[in-house]
Amino acid sequence: MTGFLISIVVLAISLLIISKLPLGVEVDNPLIALIAGAIIGAFSGLWSLFPTWFRTANWIISLGLIPLLGSIIVFGLTAWLVQGFRLRWGIVSAILGAIALSLVNSFLFFILQQIGLVAA
Repeated sequence: MTGFLISIVVLAISLLIISKLPLGVEVDNPLIALIAGAIIGAFSGLWSLFPTWFRTANWIISLGLIPLLGSIIVFGLTAWLVQGFRLRWGIVSAILGAIALSLVNSFLFFILQQIGLVAA
């Protein structure tokens, strides 16, 4: 449970960082980012329910396009569900935002692993 809460906070911080970049992603305030982070974390957690071999096979066969498409759908769905979290340019913002979220989130988790707050 603690790992999920840390993940939500890191996702919220990532969303706030992304909203400052010129990608067309808009977040009104930190509370909205926290709610959006919780929704993205919950939807992304559903993907982890599939067996590892299934996720790996999908990634290898599609060269990473299926997980990327899933991230784009989750990002757009979250923008649709949360008022105050907008995608200015529609699908283009969803694509750029999902890619940026993945990069920023990975970087923040790498920092947290290096200082020992999150297990490797």
